[in-house]
Amino acid sequence: MTITEIENNITKLLKNFSQDDFVFGFLLAYGEPKATITRLKKGDLNQLETKGELTQRKKLFFKVVTTHLHGTIDTLKNETASQKQKPRFIIVTDYETLLAHDTKTMDTLDIDIKDLVKHYDFFLPLAGMEKSVHIDENPADVKASNKLAKLYDEILKNNPTNTHEEVHALNVFLTRLLFCYFAEDSNIFEENIFTDSIASHTQVDGSDVGSYLERLFEVFNTEYDKREANLPQYLKSFPYVNGGLFSGKYPLPKFTTKSRNILIEIGSLDWSEINPDIFGSMIQAVVTPEHRGDMGMHYTSVPNIMKVIQSLFLDELYEEFEKAKGNTKKLNLLHLRLQNLKIFDPACGSGNFLIIVYKELRKLEMLIFKEGGLLISPSIKLTQFYGIELDDFAHEVAILSLWLAEHQMNVLFKREFGTVPPALPLTDGGNIVHGNATRLNWEEVSPKEEEDEIYVLGNPPYLGARLQSKDQKADMKFVFDGKKGFNNLDYIACWFYKGANYIKDFNAKFAFVSTNSITQGEQVAILWPLILDNNLEIFFAYQSFKWTNNAKGNAGVTVVIVGVRNISNESKYLYLNSIKQVVKNINAYLVNADNIMVKRRSKPLSNFPPMSFGNMPNDGGGLILTETEKNEFLQKEPKAEKFIRRYIGSSEFIKGSARWCLWIKDSEFQEALCMSLISSRIEKTKQHRLNSKDKGAQKLANRPHQFRDTNEAKKISLIIPSVSSERRKYIPCGFLQKNEVISNAAQAIYDPETWIMGVVSSYMHMLWVRAVGGRLKTDYRYSKDVIYNTFPFPDITQKQKDEITELVFNILDEREKHSEKTLAQLYDPDKMPQGLKEAHHRLDIAIERCYRKKPFESDEERLEYLFRLYEEMVEKNG
Repeated sequence: MTITEIENNITKLLKNFSQDDFVFGFLLAYGEPKATITRLKKGDLNQLETKGELTQRKKLFFKVVTTHLHGTIDTLKNETASQKQKPRFIIVTDYETLLAHDTKTMDTLDIDIKDLVKHYDFFLPLAGMEKSVHIDENPADVKASNKLAKLYDEILKNNPTNTHEEVHALNVFLTRLLFCYFAEDSNIFEENIFTDSIASHTQVDGSDVGSYLERLFEVFNTEYDKREANLPQYLKSFPYVNGGLFSGKYPLPKFTTKSRNILIEIGSLDWSEINPDIFGSMIQAVVTPEHRGDMGMHYTSVPNIMKVIQSLFLDELYEEFEKAKGNTKKLNLLHLRLQNLKIFDPACGSGNFLIIVYKELRKLEMLIFKEGGLLISPSIKLTQFYGIELDDFAHEVAILSLWLAEHQMNVLFKREFGTVPPALPLTDGGNIVHGNATRLNWEEVSPKEEEDEIYVLGNPPYLGARLQSKDQKADMKFVFDGKKGFNNLDYIACWFYKGANYIKDFNAKFAFVSTNSITQGEQVAILWPLILDNNLEIFFAYQSFKWTNNAKGNAGVTVVIVGVRNISNESKYLYLNSIKQVVKNINAYLVNADNIMVKRRSKPLSNFPPMSFGNMPNDGGGLILTETEKNEFLQKEPKAEKFIRRYIGSSEFIKGSARWCLWIKDSEFQEALCMSLISSRIEKTKQHRLNSKDKGAQKLANRPHQFRDTNEAKKISLIIPSVSSERRKYIPCGFLQKNEVISNAAQAIYDPETWIMGVVSSYMHMLWVRAVGGRLKTDYRYSKDVIYNTFPFPDITQKQKDEITELVFNILDEREKHSEKTLAQLYDPDKMPQGLKEAHHRLDIAIERCYRKKPFESDEERLEYLFRLYEEMVEKNG
């Protein structure tokens, strides 16, 4: 559901207003299924008739009152009963006024209920759309973006953009247009002068709009004393702008009656309250039609940007400010320090990070002036800000947005101090370069001068090795020329490597938002030695969390934030679930442990039996059967039962679903071929393999009756799912019978001793999985070479093995007590049976005693021990 649909739904709700059904219509408007509403009406949590209350778990607590609305909601915020179901929103209303409280962001709403449609965005989380930045009641952002999208589409109908030059010209025109709208609503120009001039001095059919604007833009670029003598008065009224915004000459688009009308309509909006923090990315969506359905959500939220800049430098600047209070000399030194800062975003998009940093530094500067009783002109300049952006339009918008941010901060400055530099002519803007950051020399873009203090930051693009385009693979080769394994790295690794080289041996630091994959699995040992072996260190990090940002197609991506500096004695900070911890060291896995790189191994480091990748069919579906297909198959070919086996991967094992496969030995091939249903499936497999581009697959066509892999147990096999939910404390694993086939979606140990299951089921092993294993989004991804084969486990006695074996049987017994439930249900942390919890806990204690007698006090202590043991075992065993 898009926000436009939600807005329309709320409009209909108010038009057909009914007190009896209001709350249910409200929930439907935000996409709640009708079936859920029906259950809600009938459920125990619907107490509208008795108490005037309705509760929807984790979403809403709704209460109707006749008086004392504010007192009621204040009470409910702190009342245990209303918070029991953990609602995201608390709403109190008398059906004239509506009060609301967001329990997550702590934001509040106080409106007439008839104005709900103006504030529909407040409740967007009900539709799964998190809102870190709130849209104002009369927003220039969303409404203007929709209008601009219409204008853009209309212009494209009559103006080709087939070449780079034509695209660039249109991009420049749009940014100039946006500046004019902003300027006439924010006292840079006379009020409405730009829109009125188009309405008054151009033809209704739009035929002369392009030539008029071309002449006007030339006026903006010409100083007063150099303007032509016979310039019409209506053009003389426009000020000199400069600043480079109007300096280049580009062809303007042709206009029609419709596009001219849209130009004037856009001018009727109030642009004075525009938010440059999100504006750039939203306007960028105008020229990216596939993003328009979510207009208003295409920006990096300010709280997420603040996570980067606070830890990178802002917190430390404020600490220095606190120490300088009451000391004019120290305040002046801090102010001088601010003037020597350089901020560099080598993947700046439309400027979100740079704008937030600029505004935060201007705010701190004003605090310094107020504390010192100083009256000084603003000294933070846009020329201190540097960026690289590949997208031409985003590059243009970044420059514009920085100017808008400067003007808004100057307005704040004037409000505080009564004086401010004139808005026009524009000063030099930010140093935003249009180009490919992987190819450019960063020191040429952002030169390093002796007195500089430089911070590199941003949210570069994430693309796994298999998702990279031909050009991006070439970029990787260019950056990592001569380095081994780079073709297995995520594209963002280019920024980390170039960032490390840029800050090395200089007064500089960097911090990037990154896909968490570069801190997991095999990528760690490939990338991080190139960084940490250069006398650099990680000095702060946010462990994995969900990053809400659509501006670069990253919605729903699980990320980390990593800050790197030259080796220092200063503190290091690790954030887990936004809890800040001072730590001794942060290694490349973002845990508090030594800088040890776990390298993939083909054989176990510990005395474990070998683990195998499950059986890959490579059959084009010829050898695999669903439950229905299997039943139909046996009805027609009852004798085929001997060739059908249960086929189990991660999903089937955990969720209890059923799939089957044909499993035919060479000695049975001729017998199987006599059955037409089997022979047709074998032929299907053969053709699939022959049509493959892979030579290995083509070779497999010589035995089309079999999987690529034909591993099976003599007695039992141990299955370890390759993917498991992050919510589980343990990855559910277990034993299968010899006639059950483990698929390539799981790992297998054939005919192991029972105690091995105890090791891989233990909490100690799970900590290793979380630390060094890869992830699929945030879910655990189990790999034999990176996790099982590297897991450090001491040699243990037979007595210890017997004890662990008994504890494994206890776990299996507890599972059997709940045989009607799937493993997904049994290992749901909110529903896990107490007996199963206790059985695992007893196993965990036994496994930990294998390492040492003294109990571990924390996960950090456990991991530190594991990494140290890993290092010792590698040194000893190779």
